[in-house]
Amino acid sequence: MTLKKDFKHMKLARRLAIGQPSLLIQMMISDSLRFVSNLKLCLPLVFLFSCTSKEKPKLIIYDGPLRQAENITMHYAEKEKVKVILQAKKISEFQTGDREFPEGIYLEFYDETGKMTSTLKANTAYYFKQENKWRGRGNVVVVNKDKEQQLNTEELFWMPATKKIFTEKFVTITDHQDVIYGTHLKANQDLSNYSLKETSGQVEVKD
Repeated sequence: MTLKKDFKHMKLARRLAIGQPSLLIQMMISDSLRFVSNLKLCLPLVFLFSCTSKEKPKLIIYDGPLRQAENITMHYAEKEKVKVILQAKKISEFQTGDREFPEGIYLEFYDETGKMTSTLKANTAYYFKQENKWRGRGNVVVVNKDKEQQLNTEELFWMPATKKIFTEKFVTITDHQDVIYGTHLKANQDLSNYSLKETSGQVEVKD
């Protein structure tokens, strides 16, 4: 019985080896085809992911200062006569032409004869080129030399074209023994003439 069974097994093995693939080989082929098929399905997804995961580089625009200088003195003239002298510890100029004075500014104003009429200083300042307008902030002080008159405020605008100064902030004007408080100041740059709203203060009345 054992020899007959072995003989049958040998004939079966011979038949499978000659013309029929074994079950193990069939399973391997089937698994391989399934793996290739799955790989074909996966490749487009991987390719799609790799394409969509790429981001275009962001364009960074530099808006910082183009030029900087320290300890500067600038002269502004009209008809070859100096009208304003500017002094600052630091200046930054931007692409728009605007200028920033982060460490303060000091201005001297002169009349037609070359006499200094008034001064202006502020803790920080900014020049708006398009509007030709200056803004001082912090401890802003304007002094009229002739009248010995002084203006104090926290923000003040100066228009060189009209030679006017103005602010909506609270202001204090001292004139000898007089002290005037108010808001919405409009004045000549030398304080020779000004107007205020919401005024109050102490004014000396002469007999």
